[in-house]
Amino acid sequence: MDDSFYIPVNYQGNELEFEARLVQTGYLHKIEVLVNDLLISFEPDEERHYRALISQGHLEKDGKKIDIDLLKAIASQLESLLTS
Repeated sequence: MDDSFYIPVNYQGNELEFEARLVQTGYLHKIEVLVNDLLISFEPDEERHYRALISQGHLEKDGKKIDIDLLKAIASQLESLLTS
């Protein structure tokens, strides 16, 4: 990814790192994060809480499930990094 950065996430006692990049569109932004070889977009809602934009079909890729709690942990970390 061009202009990428890494997001450290503590999940289930493990320190994980995910490659990410900021995508700016006018006044809006989203952050694309590479999780299990799948690019997932996170965007802030009206209350500035980040949410993952992913379809139900993409939650399972190549027989591997993407853990919803992991996505929540990434979103929480984004909130703490970007609001501090």
